[in-house]
Amino acid sequence: MNGRTALLAEAELFIRKCYAELERTGEEADRRIGEIAREIEESGTYVHTYEELRHGARMAWRSSNRCIGRLPWDSLHVIDRRKLSSEEEIAQALIEHLDYATNRGKIRPTITIFKPDHGERPGVRLWNEQLIRYAGYESENGGRIGDPASLEFTRVCERLGWSGARTDFDVLPLVVQLDDGAPKWFELPQEKVLEVEIRHPDIPGFEQLGLKWYAVPAVSGMRLEIGGLSYGGAPFNGWYMGTEIGARNFADEGRYNKLPAVADLMGLDRSRRSTLWQDRALVELNVAVLESYRSAGVSMIDHHTAAAQFETFEKREREAGRAVTGNWAWLIPPMSPATTHVFHKRYDNSIEKPNFFYGKKPYSARMQEPGASDRSSGCPVSRPSGGCPITGAGGTGFRV
Repeated sequence: MNGRTALLAEAELFIRKCYAELERTGEEADRRIGEIAREIEESGTYVHTYEELRHGARMAWRSSNRCIGRLPWDSLHVIDRRKLSSEEEIAQALIEHLDYATNRGKIRPTITIFKPDHGERPGVRLWNEQLIRYAGYESENGGRIGDPASLEFTRVCERLGWSGARTDFDVLPLVVQLDDGAPKWFELPQEKVLEVEIRHPDIPGFEQLGLKWYAVPAVSGMRLEIGGLSYGGAPFNGWYMGTEIGARNFADEGRYNKLPAVADLMGLDRSRRSTLWQDRALVELNVAVLESYRSAGVSMIDHHTAAAQFETFEKREREAGRAVTGNWAWLIPPMSPATTHVFHKRYDNSIEKPNFFYGKKPYSARMQEPGASDRSSGCPVSRPSGGCPITGAGGTGFRV
């Protein structure tokens, strides 16, 4: 099967499924498939209508196996930016995406879609894994500053000409690549990044830890595939699930590693693991995250509510005659998983399309240092990198 034949086959599968869900007639689907066949014959590709793009993106969220936050899949706001033709326009569109999605803290699940690849020729590539991430640095004494998960990308940004203040919470720039050209970086204006100061309602001195985190987990390092077309630039977000920040970003030893400091504030005995100091500190760190976001009026969900919403999603999908696919290891929350129904079930991890996919980092071939590994990470809003953005990456909403 040659490339054009394969593309037409993928397009036909998508159009029939999409149009059936949109309650369009079989005749309309046949007519549209005929149009697509002619486009592919003439140009080697085809163009989605906005209706196809919107529903295809929503279907992709619905089929994201690592995301527990799929309940509101059909309310995803889809912004069409396929006609943009410069890196500057794309960077501005990313800032507009954050403005719309942030919504003064009432987070709106949103995706912005740029022009697709054409065969082997890439369209838009965003080098960031998330639109907002904190930089990571190695200090002269061998220690680390900021987020260790960002060490590699921070070095890439520095080689492009960016420099940060070397604090624990420097917001990295946006790096945009268009049509396989040279990448360009753009400073993300601080006023466009809503952040939440982390405090605890009951533990004195907690604010002295100096913790904060951003409101919108917008995954930008995944490729959206709809009907055989690949959109390499399609950042999307939901809202955070609290454990993505409290049980992973702040708690993991390979990230900010704050459990010992929290335990010391609580006066816990850390002389042996059997005192369960880690568990007790973990709970209070997550309480601090949830209460801080609530007090700041920023959307967030706890892992128990997220699991309950996922159960509702499963019920609705059964009623619609669709099987629910999922990756169990990603669906269970990173704290108290056995208290959720998800822990006690097994899921079919088959990949449905449309969907989101990880690939090689755009900068791996150009700028990666010798010996560095190419890592494909997980959920659009959260595990290794902090969550499944549509819930936040390990969370709910759209976890990324």
